[in-house]
Amino acid sequence: MEVSIKRADLVRCLYLVQGVVERRNTQPILAHVLIEPTETGVALVATDMEVGLRCQVPAETKKKGVTTLSARKLYEIAREVTTDDLTLRTSTEGWVEVLAGRSRFKVVSFPAKDFPELPLGAGVGGGTQIRVAAGTLREVIDKTIFAVSTDETRFNLSGVYVETPESGSLRMVATDGHRLSMVDRAVADAKLPRGVIMSRKGLAEVRKLLDETEEAELTLVVAEKDVRVHTPSVAFFMRLIEGEFPDYKQVIPSAPRLRAQVARDELLAALRRTSLMASERSHGVKMHLEAGTLELSASNPDAGEASEDIEVAYTGDPITIGFNGRYLIDVLNVHAAGDTIELCLTDEVGPGVLRGSQDPSYVYVLMPMRL
Repeated sequence: MEVSIKRADLVRCLYLVQGVVERRNTQPILAHVLIEPTETGVALVATDMEVGLRCQVPAETKKKGVTTLSARKLYEIAREVTTDDLTLRTSTEGWVEVLAGRSRFKVVSFPAKDFPELPLGAGVGGGTQIRVAAGTLREVIDKTIFAVSTDETRFNLSGVYVETPESGSLRMVATDGHRLSMVDRAVADAKLPRGVIMSRKGLAEVRKLLDETEEAELTLVVAEKDVRVHTPSVAFFMRLIEGEFPDYKQVIPSAPRLRAQVARDELLAALRRTSLMASERSHGVKMHLEAGTLELSASNPDAGEASEDIEVAYTGDPITIGFNGRYLIDVLNVHAAGDTIELCLTDEVGPGVLRGSQDPSYVYVLMPMRL
């Protein structure tokens, strides 16, 4: 094999590859990217067997062939060299030369036959198609992925639950047991036969792909065991997480007793300042509501304490409740600047609900803390 590739095209493709390759070194071949010829250049393929990606790059092929290279090492080389073009050329068995102007690299290669086959063909596997605007998909991922559980033993919470509660409506839900984030969007003809759990890693890579594509819309193909996404230059798949997602509707309070409205920007800034003195373990922040005022406070025996008052629209009974300040900051970060946040409470021990005036179909539920 011998191909010449524009450095900028190679760097762009290898950037997408970095989050996909296997990093735990359980199978060394999965740390490599497969490089194979196409009609218009070459394709770079990477996988960790849970997610996979095939990225096409324009190239001048001087000699056909298939090879593999370390995805991380090739990316580092492509970023550091300064020439406009790179040449990849197989030399002796088990080695590939990377040529860039006066720079020459000789990089270890594994046999291409050892690289796994992936379900990345345009017509592979069948499934239900959902056509969704790229901006909408980007937004619903941002508003849910941060609430996914990081506890690997709770595998059914390690992804985002996706369902269509009614035809033409797409819902995404994530929870880690302490908080729940749910967003609905109108998506024409969206209709899944059942809800599915999409992995956090898979959605993170889709989110990265959305930043790199110029497509106004994308098609999600949801099959029995995986989800596939195609753009003109990239094919991506993720395996679905098996298991039952919990009945999330049970944790959403149906009739909160107390409601307060507060400016998102003011609340976010005050939380950031107050949280500086919160416990590094619990991140606990106490909230005291009374007529017209919300007092935020935090204390840490090893650091000190902080408090701050902000104006709110509230006329209910005084109430004091504790929340994880980091969890509040997470959700406020994905609300639009200038938004007005409604905080709904039932009592000191019940979950709180946050909604924004600009997106009332986005619901965030947060369990309280004892402080």
